[in-house]
Amino acid sequence: MNSLITAVEACFNLNVYKVILSKPRSKTSDYKKIVISQINQAYHLEKFTATQVFNENLVSGQLREFITQSLEHDFQQYNAWDDRFEYIIQISKKGKSTMTKKAVKEAPAKAISHNREKNYILQEGVIIAPLVDMGIFTKEGKVVKTMYDKFRQINRFVEIIDDEIKNLDPGAQLNVIDFGCGKSYLTFILYYYLTEIKNIKVKMVGLDLKSDVIERCNASAQKYGYDRLTFELGNIDAYEAEFPVDMIITLHACDTATDFALYNAIKWNAKLIFSVPCCQHELNAQMETAELSLLTKYGIVKERTAALITDAIRGSLLEACGYKVQLLEFVDLAHTPKNILIRAKKTRSTEKRKAQALTEVRTAMQAFSLTPTLFQLLETDKLINSNKI
Repeated sequence: MNSLITAVEACFNLNVYKVILSKPRSKTSDYKKIVISQINQAYHLEKFTATQVFNENLVSGQLREFITQSLEHDFQQYNAWDDRFEYIIQISKKGKSTMTKKAVKEAPAKAISHNREKNYILQEGVIIAPLVDMGIFTKEGKVVKTMYDKFRQINRFVEIIDDEIKNLDPGAQLNVIDFGCGKSYLTFILYYYLTEIKNIKVKMVGLDLKSDVIERCNASAQKYGYDRLTFELGNIDAYEAEFPVDMIITLHACDTATDFALYNAIKWNAKLIFSVPCCQHELNAQMETAELSLLTKYGIVKERTAALITDAIRGSLLEACGYKVQLLEFVDLAHTPKNILIRAKKTRSTEKRKAQALTEVRTAMQAFSLTPTLFQLLETDKLINSNKI
């Protein structure tokens, strides 16, 4: 082991941009080889089986330990390249490590930076004050090397919204409410994107139950000069908008709070809805089914089934109210397992399509003995007519 550590120390440096681990120690090894490419200040791993390739990312501080462990347990050969040399470690069947270094004659091509390969909406090199305060950008506007995943996640969120508003005319007016805004990291980013990149006239309100959070967010908005962004103390189910609402954002509003946010959006005839639900406990407690007991007899299966049915019902109820709906995968900054985003856009749906969506909801409700909050709110307020079903 000591000779292996010494060899890795001699063959590894931060200028190494490509690594190949090969020659599995066992014929039953999971992977035939692993190819590691440096991209920006992180590393991308391609793990090859006989039939598939699995991908993984590592920050630079994790790479040396990963290589050492892989050579100790899984592989017998290490090849690595920087701009000047190829480094080679070979491990015998008895575990003896030998190391060689030779000048590069024909080096492998460098991987293209994800950040350059993809034209992100939020550009590195542009000073975006909220990203600096979040620790994602340096004061010079460069992505902090350990924050590329978060940088990509934020851009993914902006892209999901951009898909729906990119055709708006410059100078258009957009009124936005962010229900359950919390610390408002994405609220500030969204405001920046709408006003500075899209040149849209925005009135945005963030709503939360914590007075200290609201106070800090209003102070930050003033600091950034975001004079059309304000934060208010209030509850989602009791909030009354004093202006026409064009867009609703609700990220991780817990359990039925998401239903109240969607209900308000429908009631106000909001044109766009972006919602990442969280903690879907309501239907998990209600679910009962004799025909499909396979989905309810194991706790973890029941929990996940209930969460998926909850979001499917919400999506279909939005369709029943005249929205075009997509359920998208979205991994947010908190890396929670709740990774579905509901994106809905008001359209001119046919009565037939609305009725079909409502029928789908009623069928699921009957099959699993469910009474979802959003359905009850819409039915009570006569925003859906279930008597036609």
